[in-house]
Amino acid sequence: MELNMKKIKELAKKFLTREIILYAVFGVLTTAVNIGSFYLMLTFLHIEENLANNIAIVLSVLFAYFTNKNFVFRTKSKDFGSNFIEFCRFILGRLFTMAIESIGCALLFKYCPIPPIVSKSIMTVIVIILNFFISKFFAFKK
Repeated sequence: MELNMKKIKELAKKFLTREIILYAVFGVLTTAVNIGSFYLMLTFLHIEENLANNIAIVLSVLFAYFTNKNFVFRTKSKDFGSNFIEFCRFILGRLFTMAIESIGCALLFKYCPIPPIVSKSIMTVIVIILNFFISKFFAFKK
């Protein structure tokens, strides 16, 4: 029993790094920006649903970029060119995972006998993991 606890502690130490914890915190906040801004635009500004959704997505991706850049991966790009390349890499990564999520969900919806919300949840977890590695090793590489 003690050996298992030691292994669990080692795994936790290895995987619960500052980067991963901050990535999770800002991921939750990014989701809040997405849903919150969508709700505010619908409720108070009376913006059409699809337009509100697209604006909310843009706002949440921008929020994710700035929080990942400054707090999670702490990149030090100073000049416009470096920042622009980093931003483009981040957006390319998000477009890539959006395509994976769309294709993966379509396949799961059509061919797997599980509820759509479970399929969507599975793909969301995959996308979150992919986004972390794309951000760490492609968009915000040091």
